[in-house]
Amino acid sequence: MNPSTAMARVLVDELARCGLAEAVVAPGSRSTPLALALVAHPGVRVHVRIDERSAAFCALGLARASRRAVALVCTSGTAAANFHPAVMEADHAGVPLLVLTADRPPELRATGANQTVDQIRLYGPAVRFFAEAGVPEPVPGMVAYWRSLACRAWAATGPDHPGPAHLNLAFREPLVPDQGPDAPEWPEPLDGRAEDAPWFTGPAVPGEPEPVRAPAVERGVIVCGDGDYDPVPFLALSARTGWPLLAEPTSNARRAEAASAYRELLANPAFAREHVPDLVVSVGRPGLSRQLLSYLRSARRHIAVGDPRHFADPVRTACQVVPALAAPEGADPDTAWAASWRRAEAAARAAVDGVLDAEEALSEPRLARDLAAQLPNGSLLFAGSSMPIRDLDAAMASRCGARIIGNRGVSGIDGTVSTAVGAALAHQADGGGGAFALLGDLAVLHDQNGLVIGPGEPRPDLAVMVVNNDGGGIFSGLEQAGHPDFERVFGTPHGVSMERVAAMADVGYTRLEWASDLPKALLGEGLRLIEVRTGRSDAAALRARIQQAVDRALEG
Repeated sequence: MNPSTAMARVLVDELARCGLAEAVVAPGSRSTPLALALVAHPGVRVHVRIDERSAAFCALGLARASRRAVALVCTSGTAAANFHPAVMEADHAGVPLLVLTADRPPELRATGANQTVDQIRLYGPAVRFFAEAGVPEPVPGMVAYWRSLACRAWAATGPDHPGPAHLNLAFREPLVPDQGPDAPEWPEPLDGRAEDAPWFTGPAVPGEPEPVRAPAVERGVIVCGDGDYDPVPFLALSARTGWPLLAEPTSNARRAEAASAYRELLANPAFAREHVPDLVVSVGRPGLSRQLLSYLRSARRHIAVGDPRHFADPVRTACQVVPALAAPEGADPDTAWAASWRRAEAAARAAVDGVLDAEEALSEPRLARDLAAQLPNGSLLFAGSSMPIRDLDAAMASRCGARIIGNRGVSGIDGTVSTAVGAALAHQADGGGGAFALLGDLAVLHDQNGLVIGPGEPRPDLAVMVVNNDGGGIFSGLEQAGHPDFERVFGTPHGVSMERVAAMADVGYTRLEWASDLPKALLGEGLRLIEVRTGRSDAAALRARIQQAVDRALEG
């Protein structure tokens, strides 16, 4: 057996023993040993993508939805550089990802050899672990080294601080397995531990931390930001104390009595002044709205719940970090503070719904609200960056039974279609129901390749809902909107129908105009595009009317 084949087979076998079940491969020559070893392993499901960036975000979606590390494989050169945006998102969002980049051997580096770049620590501090594996040699001791290295890389992806790890793997030719009886034997057995056990086990999953008792205050608020954590303790804390729970959509804590119109409430200056909290308890990564960040700054005391080494504090107001928080002794949920928030939430919710229900045509906020409300239990919803996630935050009512995720680590526009595809594949492999994505037109155009899936590849049941307002809608609500060159520089109209995009990728297409037709559109199967056309200026004006209606309701 040649050295390249031996190393690839041993690494893949050891990673499968550690728990690897999914891998995404972008085609290339130098990565041939890894690709062949992965497709030959019975315990690993392989997905092939023709575009490295799409492959990387597909792996990110698989890992995010399954909460398990996914292997990501490419050849040498710029292929590895195209992984970088997804690696950065995995780093900031805490998603386990195992990046396996094939490389030229050292004797070809810095010589002008084709497709050869410096891949050592290519992703810098964005990875939890990096190793240059070295060129495989047919000498005793290699198997133990490779298996130990695979376990180290796997352990680095989690569980206490999930994120990406990177192995750079230099392969000399031949890159394909030896053929015939003259193939040389490897000088030692390639086998691993008995009973398919990994070479060594990584750190155990941390046990339940001892909660710290919260201070006894009446004017408390719980803020649940983006993150993959259990929201139930924070819902229970809210129920015990009467502290309102302000939950961003991807916290998956907007359930039961959580405040669903907090964004509009905090945008009302009088309400914000009258409801300055004595205590804010935060968990996850808050920061979806300016209103919420401003509210965090107003808190007299801020306790963050999380790992003291890795916690989010975007406005730097946290004065204490605890692993868990328990309700104070003798907590009373029936306070004037709680009643004031409940009255305001009811008035704001009614005002938001009143404006959205006034017209049957689908607006951007109404699509977000109705989609979130009508998802079947067991569904997965991937929310795109820019306006889709913000419209969900502003319009979505509280509900249980559906999971909402998004690329909120660095909130990039790139790779969103591929991430949604990967997340849907993992969700349905774990027995979940239908999957849906709410994306803007620029995000879809930016990642059209994510829709291109080969005929032999696993395909998800995924409806991609595309809000097509012919450009960058988020800028219409920002200061740039008044600039004379706004339309060209920020609006960026493109004139592309999503029907043409669907035809390019050979996926189903539907155009949706009326809110009453949404339930029927959700009943489709397979990978498909559902386009909703809107106007950027109309959407911005509607959002302003919603806020005005909430302001009037609060005055009353």
